[in-house]
Amino acid sequence: MKKLFTTLLVAMALMVSTAAQAQIKFGLKGGLNVTNMSFDSDVIDQSNQEGFFVGPTVKFTLPIVGLGVDLSALYDQRDAKLNDETVSQRSINVPLNVRYGIGLGSLASVYLAAGPQFGFNVGNKNIDITNDENAGGFKFKDSNFSINLGAGVSLINHIEIGFTYNIACGKTGDASWKTAADAVSPFTKSARNNSWQISAAYFF
Repeated sequence: MKKLFTTLLVAMALMVSTAAQAQIKFGLKGGLNVTNMSFDSDVIDQSNQEGFFVGPTVKFTLPIVGLGVDLSALYDQRDAKLNDETVSQRSINVPLNVRYGIGLGSLASVYLAAGPQFGFNVGNKNIDITNDENAGGFKFKDSNFSINLGAGVSLINHIEIGFTYNIACGKTGDASWKTAADAVSPFTKSARNNSWQISAAYFF
């Protein structure tokens, strides 16, 4: 019983010591993304397009073990070109990533990050994709869920440069279109909106 009590005291002391050394930093994050909108068939012409994101971020770091968490609230615009028409998705994305950092001295460190991202559509949910050969539209979902996988470098305790691949889980929206031959029963295809991202953040 005495050994168990001593072990618990030591564990509690370590937890208090770790919490006391934890660092919480607030900052601003922004960057560019390249969107790859893929469909469940190759019947729509699509191409990658550039977009951007920006918003506040917070980082919680445990320097002893190298683990941490970051949380952001980002205004995100992603563009894709469908049948020569640009489709823009505007949303508030909330990524929550677990991080593991490796120090390279007092001035720099590298980190790996992964975690879920929750997105909420704040833009136009219904967009025309019309040209001379067909008529139709694209409808975004009200919300979406995705996974982030990334890595980056921290510099002088204030600046971070990161690279992330954002993977959509489930469909981002549906495209439907029709021609004279199928005016009664237009085609409908689901789409996923994956994105490569490069970001820069400054922590105060």
